[in-house]
Amino acid sequence: MSHSDYESPFSSRYSSRAMRALFGRRTKYGAWRKLWAALARAQMELGLPVTEEQVAELEATVEDVDFERAAELERETRHEVMAHIRAWGEQCPKAAPIIHLGATSAFVMDNTDLIQMREGLRLVARELEFVAAALARRAREYARLPVLGYTHFRPAQLTTLGKRITLWLQDFLWDLRAVRALADDMPFLGMKGATGTQASVVQLFGGDAEKAEELDRRIAERMGFSRTLIAAGQTYPRKVDSRVYAVLAGVAQSASKFAHDVRLMQHMGELMEPFGGRQVGSSAMPYKRNPMACERICGLSRFLISLYDNGAFTAATQWLERSLDDSSNKRVAMPQAFLAADAVLRLVWGVAEGFEVFEERIAANVKMQLPFMATEEILMEAVKRGGDRQRLHERLREHSLAAAERLARGAADNDLFARLAADPAFAAVRELLEREPDPASYVGLAPRQVERFLAEELPDGLPAPGEPSPWGGPTEV
Repeated sequence: MSHSDYESPFSSRYSSRAMRALFGRRTKYGAWRKLWAALARAQMELGLPVTEEQVAELEATVEDVDFERAAELERETRHEVMAHIRAWGEQCPKAAPIIHLGATSAFVMDNTDLIQMREGLRLVARELEFVAAALARRAREYARLPVLGYTHFRPAQLTTLGKRITLWLQDFLWDLRAVRALADDMPFLGMKGATGTQASVVQLFGGDAEKAEELDRRIAERMGFSRTLIAAGQTYPRKVDSRVYAVLAGVAQSASKFAHDVRLMQHMGELMEPFGGRQVGSSAMPYKRNPMACERICGLSRFLISLYDNGAFTAATQWLERSLDDSSNKRVAMPQAFLAADAVLRLVWGVAEGFEVFEERIAANVKMQLPFMATEEILMEAVKRGGDRQRLHERLREHSLAAAERLARGAADNDLFARLAADPAFAAVRELLEREPDPASYVGLAPRQVERFLAEELPDGLPAPGEPSPWGGPTEV
């Protein structure tokens, strides 16, 4: 490629070789040829005037695509499918008369889209398995580490880091189930003709409807599909695309939530995404360690989420049995949706595998806020020992606000317990106020929830540590 030409960042920076290859020209046009060869063999088997010699000629040259000749013919015909039919016919002079017999352009284009989307979903599912395995290991590692829990990004109660990780993990597991289910449910269009009635196929077989349906079944079987659509126009319904974009947008939602949370924790100094020994965080500020991978996750996820609306609009605006306003859009949107999902999950996996946890900072942050979280226990115990609940609640409120304001003004320690110990209203529980509270006493069932979640919710077959990833090579962010 010339350095003067635009190059997609998905090709040059973000996406894996496997996903790029899936939506590359070799895979696309190779699938077209496999479909034409499968069509010819099925037609021969069912008695149409197609010879074994013709089919063998096609099957022997399926992988030998002359891209330059096809491009030359497309410039001449201004029709992509016809250009490839003619280019292959020049390579296969015996088979040339029967290539594409009875088919429409949608036969190769739409069935190839379905093949690519199914394989793309399977690859995304495998990538999700790697993300899930990494997060499960980190959840188990930090199942009992108390951290501040937040509501409205204000300290609320304690949880554990492992419990927080299970929240991320659960989102990705839901995505994994949705992606697997959609891949398993991906239909094949088959050979449906100009308006989906298979009229041209029935005509080829002299009115034999059973042979027309059998042709569909045999082509689908050769292409690895167990069923074809019964109800279709010339194309498969674009609702299929919309469903695909929806599950990929779901992956992006989970990834963005994960990355935003990591960015917030990195801001607090509790956790940091991986950072290479020679990595540069800022061109202007050498000391900075910016959450660049997580910011990239958020940016690419935002793009992927936006493609859901694109697919929905395409499905909503198809006319009757076929229109063509979807084609140019799909050429751009469909590959980019899968390339974006691939790029996002690669980054999520790298961060999940390698984020650093700074337990000393976590402990310091917990210590600073823990007295506030102990007030409910203190209130209940003081009432049990004869105190007035409403009066004690008001005193706790006043002391808590004063202690919080002192912290906001830069105090290095939380003096709430000292304030309460000096207040005669809390004399009955003074011994509770004179001992250091144990953070582990305030995490509720969080450790147990982590153990239960990992035991009950993880699917079988997640990759083991060190297993080669779908992206190839070591973890990168």
